[in-house]
Amino acid sequence: MPDGSYRFLCISSYEKGQDFMRQAAETGVKPTLLTVEKLRDAPWPHDILEDITFMPDTFSVDDLIKTVCWMSRGRHFDRVIALDEFDLEAAAKVREHTRIPGMGVTSTAYYRDKLAMRTGASESGFLVPEFCRVLNYDELRAYMKGVHGPWLLKPRAEASALGIRKIYEPEQLWRTLDELGEAQTNYLLEQFVPGDIFHVDSIVSEHKVVFSAVHQYGKPPMQVMHEGGVFTTRTVDRSSREWKELTEVNARLAPELGMARGVTHGEYIRAHEDGRFYFLEIAARVGGAFISDLIEAATGINLWREWARLEVADLRGEPYVLPIFTEKYAGSVLCLAKTEEPDTSSFDAPEIVTRMRKHHHAGLIVCSENPGRVRELLDRYSTEFAQRFLAALPPPDKPTS
Repeated sequence: MPDGSYRFLCISSYEKGQDFMRQAAETGVKPTLLTVEKLRDAPWPHDILEDITFMPDTFSVDDLIKTVCWMSRGRHFDRVIALDEFDLEAAAKVREHTRIPGMGVTSTAYYRDKLAMRTGASESGFLVPEFCRVLNYDELRAYMKGVHGPWLLKPRAEASALGIRKIYEPEQLWRTLDELGEAQTNYLLEQFVPGDIFHVDSIVSEHKVVFSAVHQYGKPPMQVMHEGGVFTTRTVDRSSREWKELTEVNARLAPELGMARGVTHGEYIRAHEDGRFYFLEIAARVGGAFISDLIEAATGINLWREWARLEVADLRGEPYVLPIFTEKYAGSVLCLAKTEEPDTSSFDAPEIVTRMRKHHHAGLIVCSENPGRVRELLDRYSTEFAQRFLAALPPPDKPTS
């Protein structure tokens, strides 16, 4: 802090994190944004940014490190913040190269690499669907002999359900691995567990979960990604077994994997077969698909802003204090739309609090004191969205937001 000012370097390959940067600026920290050329005209908060630098759309980690080092000649950065999941590893390598405090490569792997996080969770005693690394073929043969199919071949470093393949018999796996060639070790094999999918979004301060909210997806995200359909998620009844058990599991898991402070988006499955909760994955980021807006509607907590407040408090050696929050119930309905700007004005329930604005998407967030009312609206609206708006496209190779 040579000139007496604290500075954040925010890295993002996608348009997001505006609230994080605004909160940092409002607390006296100067944010600089490093993003990609294709986002030059995105609505970034130029009025509060100290600087913005653009990288080529297909930059390498070495390119990023060289750029940050060049930027650092004239500016002292106190923290490097990856606003998007796909920048977490690169940001960790920047921190290690520059010795800027924060999560390094090994710590980041537990929130980015699906094999690392499963191994860590399993070794710490959490229930995880049975899995196997894609490395030694004898291991894979023994795994498929001992664990009944079908199985999921999952990319270790993709977000959400991107790139997942369902495998029904061993020969299908061997053919798929031949296709993948040397890239096959970037995958893991996991037992497919039918069940209901939940997500828990948290704030972690000094190795302790100080805030979390439990939500349940409608259709599993993998099904929506690969088969199409309407995406929904809603706040779980706070008096339910689901809320109690997942809150407790998540409170142990997020810090167990090594996070000191930050935000997490964790996913869990309640297996149809035995009714138990299994850990699926966790990320050191704010959830996508308007989940942050959903949580803010239900609780008043803006995860982007609280993440910035956490980082600023740590910089200044101050304790983080969670704001007072509400305990309402919210739900969202979202789908890819056939028209560029779908008109949702005919949906007029008084519980609607947000109409999502995104190119070729239709989306609403509803909020109520009654969890049953939220569920009723989502059930009705998801059916109507499918009839009026839904467009069908092949699953993307890369995330769109």
